[in-house]
Amino acid sequence: MKLFRPSLTTQIFVGLIAGILIGALWPALGQALKPYGGLFLRLIKCIIAPLIFSTLVVGIAGAGTFKQIGRIGLKALIYFEIVTTFALFIGLGAVNLMKPGVGVHLQADHSKAKEAEVTGHKQTFAEAVLHIVPTSVVDAMAKGDVLQIVFFSVLFGAAVAAAGPRGDPVFRACESLAEIMFKFTGYIMHYAPFGVGAAIAATVSSKGLAVLIPLIKLIATLYLALFFFLLFVLGPVCFIARVPIRKFLLAIREPVLLAFSTTSSEAALPKAMEAMEGLGVPRRIVSFVMPTGYSFNLDGTTLYLSLASIFVAQAAGIHLSWGQQILMLLTLMITSKGVAGVPRASLVILAGTLASFDFSADIVAQGILVILGVDEVMDMARTAVNVVGNCLATFVVGRWEGAIQDTPQEELLPQVVDTQLS
Repeated sequence: MKLFRPSLTTQIFVGLIAGILIGALWPALGQALKPYGGLFLRLIKCIIAPLIFSTLVVGIAGAGTFKQIGRIGLKALIYFEIVTTFALFIGLGAVNLMKPGVGVHLQADHSKAKEAEVTGHKQTFAEAVLHIVPTSVVDAMAKGDVLQIVFFSVLFGAAVAAAGPRGDPVFRACESLAEIMFKFTGYIMHYAPFGVGAAIAATVSSKGLAVLIPLIKLIATLYLALFFFLLFVLGPVCFIARVPIRKFLLAIREPVLLAFSTTSSEAALPKAMEAMEGLGVPRRIVSFVMPTGYSFNLDGTTLYLSLASIFVAQAAGIHLSWGQQILMLLTLMITSKGVAGVPRASLVILAGTLASFDFSADIVAQGILVILGVDEVMDMARTAVNVVGNCLATFVVGRWEGAIQDTPQEELLPQVVDTQLS
């Protein structure tokens, strides 16, 4: 007889509720738990360099197949960048309109107050460009400088691809490293219920239950922004690409629900590929566009990152000009690539990006811990949107290539739907 073991999602919700109760009823205990919330943050941050390096190198080096199917690859990348740019700006617009961070009142240590003043440090364009190039990749990884790690990883991945067969051992090594980092992240997530509980207990005990109001507002802002994105960005895309809406929704229902419940896009990949083939997209297109989209087409994640980054600034009382916000969006557009398969890895990217914009370590830590308590709820929605976006991207590229008939393969779709209903 197997013992019942609740899913990680259930465990995290239990930890969240327990943390709220502890923080509200026993504030002293909630404050005592603060280091354990910080421990979870440290565990996540320690994987930032190897995770970004391995996933980006594999993504860029794997793009060597563009030479074989260059037309498909170019069309896919153009579509990915256009749609993710819309996602970033919708997130930016939503967070500036709703202002969910106002009222949270994050405060840095007095010794670090000057460091937290983002607007106090003006950086020229030349200095910003120069900062992207690391003097030493080891130093960049030690400091967790996301931009510099990305720059090195992109060039390194391109060199691996250009090396041809001689680069294969390095490519396989990076694939192994990426897989190891996914496993490592999985181990860390076993601690998530305790980390979430400790984080929210410390937050509630120090700031009171009133702090949950902005967090509820943050969740509502994200869900409304994602709904707006689905309706007014992906909706017109469906119309332009002549997507059979009802059949498309039936086909992707299972992978989307799987992504929503597990908060992992990777878990939904096999079913999503099967569904797209059932809709009539040729296997050669599905097998290329879908996995590539998992690195370059993270619609839900990019929208969330733009929203969450400005939320932290609002919560800390830091004013960011529109120019700074746009620069942050461009940074997120690059740094968000390649982490769709790792639950809550977006927190790693968020922390690294904020640090790159001179947010103090104390502000970054407090901001991440505030978000952490409700990140599970937000991760469900953004991961589901990631899967919807990648399924649609695969269909669009297939239609763009003229590889899909106006009437999809009727005999294949019922098999997919029947499999999902059984």
